[in-house]
Amino acid sequence: MTNTKLVENTEHEMIRKSVRALCERFPEEYWRETDEKDAYPTAFVQALTEEGWLSVLIPEEYGGAGLGMTEACIILEEINRSGGNSGACHAQMYTMGALLRHGNEDQKRRYLPKIASGELRLQAFGITEPTAGSDTTSIQTFAERVGDKYVVHGQKIWTSRAAHSDLMLLLARTTPKDQVAKKTDGLSLFILDMKEQADKIDIRPIDTMINHATTEVFFEGAEIPVENLIGEEGKGFRYVLGGMNAERILIASESIGDGMYFVDKAVQYANEREVFGRPIGKNQGVQFPISKGYMDIQAAKLMRDKAAEMFDAGMDCGAEANMSKYLASEATWRAANAAMDTFGGYGFAKEYNIERKFREARLFIVAPITNNLVVSFVGQHVLGLPRSF
Repeated sequence: MTNTKLVENTEHEMIRKSVRALCERFPEEYWRETDEKDAYPTAFVQALTEEGWLSVLIPEEYGGAGLGMTEACIILEEINRSGGNSGACHAQMYTMGALLRHGNEDQKRRYLPKIASGELRLQAFGITEPTAGSDTTSIQTFAERVGDKYVVHGQKIWTSRAAHSDLMLLLARTTPKDQVAKKTDGLSLFILDMKEQADKIDIRPIDTMINHATTEVFFEGAEIPVENLIGEEGKGFRYVLGGMNAERILIASESIGDGMYFVDKAVQYANEREVFGRPIGKNQGVQFPISKGYMDIQAAKLMRDKAAEMFDAGMDCGAEANMSKYLASEATWRAANAAMDTFGGYGFAKEYNIERKFREARLFIVAPITNNLVVSFVGQHVLGLPRSF
């Protein structure tokens, strides 16, 4: 067992070093300029694709690396720790959960090799709607079966990277909510070819505090061939749950990367910056928050590692995935504030990059699910307490 773990750790360290080397080609100046221009980091995403990192979860038989969630976590963690932003491409990893587990062989052979090579991008996940929010079962976008196709009408919001994706994993109602026995029934999952249906899709950018290529998407009779239905009609909600678990674990990894970025930067600055003739890192008021942030992040990392291992083993990891996202985002937000306090006024200067990462780190307190709902989930489904809403 020890030797196996040693081999695994060696492989993981090789992945970390390789991703770090790639990220060195895209220093913080690159990300700052991309952020200031509100631009998509096309060159970075292309480099990740060419080196095969975005195909990490795709089996080798379909042109991917055939690795697991643990390795995917390492990749995103290292990108964010380097000062980058994995949000530009992380959806291509977490959408794999639904497609690999519930897609049929024809769908996998049609799409996975092209996604692995970069010929196609699957970066958009269409779930959230303005009137539903976190209540996914209340979405209203409707896909009506007409012969050998589905015709889609409706709207999605907070759909990041829709303007930079060829395909979208789309969740829509195929049976009205008032006609199903359970509210989770009647939802279906589709692969939508956004380029093919471009004239029936209206993508509108949302101006946000971070550069996340965020949009709202309107479907005006977009057509989806029947063969692009994933699994059975009406069973889509349970299919996206696996994708949501993957999303939570990967987001936790990004948070951990951000958290270590803040710790790394704060330690370096606290050692170098002298005030009153001594490094500010000597002051407990500076040193202790950084140390606490580091410990919190390491604890969150253990939960993330457990969730990833369970996911790879095919185990039910809903609680662990949600808890890892919660713990990582909360720990990183504390580390972000510790870094901002350490840098003082310089933390607000764009050239130091802290303010950009500070904004980015705050997102994961509320997305892809607000932490309050995670607490509610644990209370109800783990501890057996009454439903709180």
